[in-house]
Amino acid sequence: MAKKTTTKKTTAKKVSGKKVTKKPSARGKSGAASDKDTMAALMRLADSVSKAGLAGSDPTMDVPSRTLSNTSYNAKKRMLEMGDAYQQRELFNLNQAKKFMQTMLVGKGVKNLIDQGKTSSLRGMFYAGLHTIQGTKEKTFGDQTECDSVLEDLEVVLGAMREELHVFAKKRGTMVGNITVVDAGDDIDCRRMGTGGYAIPSICEPNVIQFKKCEAKFILHVEKDTVWQRFNEDRFWEKHNCILTEGSGQPTRGVRRMLQRLHDELGLPIYCLLDCDPWGHYIYSVIKQGSISLAYESQRMAIPDAKFLGIRAMDYERYDLSDDVQIELNDRDITRAKQIAEYPWFAKKKPWQMEIQKMLKNGFKMEVEALITKDISYVTEVYVPERLQAKDWLD
Repeated sequence: MAKKTTTKKTTAKKVSGKKVTKKPSARGKSGAASDKDTMAALMRLADSVSKAGLAGSDPTMDVPSRTLSNTSYNAKKRMLEMGDAYQQRELFNLNQAKKFMQTMLVGKGVKNLIDQGKTSSLRGMFYAGLHTIQGTKEKTFGDQTECDSVLEDLEVVLGAMREELHVFAKKRGTMVGNITVVDAGDDIDCRRMGTGGYAIPSICEPNVIQFKKCEAKFILHVEKDTVWQRFNEDRFWEKHNCILTEGSGQPTRGVRRMLQRLHDELGLPIYCLLDCDPWGHYIYSVIKQGSISLAYESQRMAIPDAKFLGIRAMDYERYDLSDDVQIELNDRDITRAKQIAEYPWFAKKKPWQMEIQKMLKNGFKMEVEALITKDISYVTEVYVPERLQAKDWLD
């Protein structure tokens, strides 16, 4: 009979009579995984499975749980961290056999990419492993999301980021400003990127992206491309000696990794200009503390020192905005705002509690574009410069 899978702790010496071994982390001393590190971790995983099978035992693997219950906030580090709970995946468990097979299949795909020195998109990985299982009419993957989930499992099992597995997602995010980066050996002067800017790659690891010449004093990260276009057209980055980035809403892993590296390696402060709504607050939270789904990568994704510049709930009155900019809060907005107010990193911060309560009391949310009702360049020429000079932001 198939054994029931339970959530366990890796700190325990034994689980169900089996010795718990350390997961095959691909991390080197630097904290980043090289191809050699990743391949070694892959081979350790494959060896453990094959040896168990040849010995007549049940091949298993320990998959850390990427769940809310296994995520905690480290107040000292000021970021989310994944706990030590995991699920044991078993090949001879009928409920887990397919997922086990899929994990091995994705691992084989990653090995092929590393062997060939090439990368693949998430969609490419799906098709690379997609086929009909011999003797059946069942396909290895039902859809893209099924493959993506298995890839995330493999990340935590190996202790390596997706980008270190040579897999990338669709590019989304742009950068311009006083910095030159080296992208796969090519010098990219972000001061000369025209109206389109430099498209932030999905893979921003040091082996792909290096920082060369930087005069910028800070980074202004905006939520949307439409706002970024206004700042770029007004040459804000040139006038204020900064780097201007945007994440097209919720920033991708590539954008977050780029911001984190710019902050940590170059010491650049990061100011976030986001909408005054629960979703803008959540985007800031993810940039600052990390996310539940990527809690295992907070050390290389979270930016605890990032500041929330605006737009603020008080700005409706402070800048005498018209009623036309009001977007009524719906039930979902209200519920989400209350949830965010209870986040441990916001719960004890009076300024954030006042901000969220002010928005709820107003009964409406606002977009950064609301400032256009004052003047087309009001946000670049008045609002942001005033907030920066006054050091008026939320932390």
